[in-house]
Amino acid sequence: MRLPRPLIAFATLATMASVAAADVILTRAEDRVRVEIGGQLFTAYIFQGAFRPYCYPILATDGTPLTRSFPMKSGLGEDEDHPHHRSLWFAHSDVNGVDFWNQDSAGSPRPKGKIIHDALLATSSGPVGVLRARSRWVSPDGKEFCTDETTWRFSGTADTRTIDFAITLRAPADAPVRLGDNKDGGLALRLATWLNLPAGATKRKYTGGVGHIVTAKGDREAAAWGKRAEWCDYHAAHDGKIYGIALFDHPQNLRHPTWWHAREYGLVSANPIGWHDFEARTTKAGAGDFTIPAGGSLTLRYQILFHFGNDKDAKIAERYAAFAATK
Repeated sequence: MRLPRPLIAFATLATMASVAAADVILTRAEDRVRVEIGGQLFTAYIFQGAFRPYCYPILATDGTPLTRSFPMKSGLGEDEDHPHHRSLWFAHSDVNGVDFWNQDSAGSPRPKGKIIHDALLATSSGPVGVLRARSRWVSPDGKEFCTDETTWRFSGTADTRTIDFAITLRAPADAPVRLGDNKDGGLALRLATWLNLPAGATKRKYTGGVGHIVTAKGDREAAAWGKRAEWCDYHAAHDGKIYGIALFDHPQNLRHPTWWHAREYGLVSANPIGWHDFEARTTKAGAGDFTIPAGGSLTLRYQILFHFGNDKDAKIAERYAAFAATK
């Protein structure tokens, strides 16, 4: 059936508007890079004022915050634990015996290091916004253990937001870098409180939500913790809609499919270095240790999809297959 010319024109304009709405604008500031999609704030890459760079806030297409605001903001009725859980970040808790995941006196007894922003290598706007940055992993005594180069690719549609993330860790020319087997590490998010599993799901004390966890292997809820799978999805109903966050592990990554540090209180990280912590009954201590040789590197790639609906509604398995096919 042919549409009348006015309707054809309207449909064409609507399509053009939809395309324009997905344009990504990156704006540099003194301590951050602001990321807007379709004229709306999506996130900001913040590289000053904390123990490591991080992205905050993370907003759905309708403006709903999908990650926790603490410790950037307090008094919002959220669990105010783990102050090192800053929205979206990458770190590891045992690098040459130094903890870059926790901070101050929290977590492990290992000394706490900092991931220090070194340079913004590039930022560009367009259908996909691209940010490249370099950081230095520095011990408490000022020794530089390694550097990283991260690439963040931001994109969106009318109902999704996507981050493609790649990190290359580089060892110095004269010394290897040992990544010690530990559950606290990898690309991580601390989600909004309503995405938590209901209170009482485990013996841990936390503010309950109405969330669900499911992995590509079918592990669900608290049983997803420490299991290996190609992807992990959290989703929950909130203000009459179902929101979801899926994290994808690329097939070329170390020890794919990765283990999931997927907690009922809204922490999720993809961590290929926590083998013994996740499978203590079947492995020896240190089974997950990985050493980057002197002058060598390790590259890891992930995608995060912020979507509406549960994993079935959002076709997470199909979207993962598309990501997995990328080189």
